Amino acid sequence: MTTKVTRIIEELADREAIRECLYRYSRGVDRLDADMVRSAYWPDCIDEHMGFVGNAEEFISWSFPIMGSMDQTMHMISNVLITLDGDTADAESYFYGIHRVNLPDGEKSDVIGAGRYLDRLEKRDDEWRIARRLVVTDWFRQYPDSADWSQGMLGIMVDPGGRYPDDESYRRVRIR
Repeated sequence: MTTKVTRIIEELADREAIRECLYRYSRGVDRLDADMVRSAYWPDCIDEHMGFVGNAEEFISWSFPIMGSMDQTMHMISNVLITLDGDTADAESYFYGIHRVNLPDGEKSDVIGAGRYLDRLEKRDDEWRIARRLVVTDWFRQYPDSADWSQGMLGIMVDPGGRYPDDESYRRVRIR
């Protein structure tokens, strides 16, 4: 189940473009940047995502109100395994998502979810995007509370990251 070094060298640009696509998705959902999320999916994609099934626009319409009701979210991707076959690729990547949820009583709760994205990607016009995705949840933990942000992290006051277009990243770094 190993890939020879010479093959990885031949596929390096495609592999990196696929990883970048996966990272664009994570940034897009965390910042609530619909255009960034769109850039990770082909318009005709199918995403099977925790009970949801639909295309990119339907996914944005379904997920953004949910994610937007949370104070913060952070999705990290790791353990990306890619198998390339011409202009198609299969990828399994692990995700770890942290969510600060607003509860009906005004309190906050932290929810952490982890699992895998099982993706079929396609390269069209020299660009890789997700054509089909299945989200597999392998683990989660819901805490009854959240950190007290009014006290700062280690007593140091910090401003949390924001959402599109107000997050500082939109002013400081150029991400396409």
